[in-house]
Amino acid sequence: MSSAGFSPPPIPPKPPVEGECCERGCERCMWVYYREALQRYETALAEWRRRHEPPI
Repeated sequence: MSSAGFSPPPIPPKPPVEGECCERGCERCMWVYYREALQRYETALAEWRRRHEPPI
């Protein structure tokens, strides 16, 4: 594979730090946003791996 087609892998989201969550059970808690970002990252990573998989 040539380096011209290479792109860096996606960067995972950073989880909230300890104490950042108010723990009041907010409907749109920061953990909800983090889980959504993590799902987007996992999808992007799978696509990146598919594109950069060495030919068999």
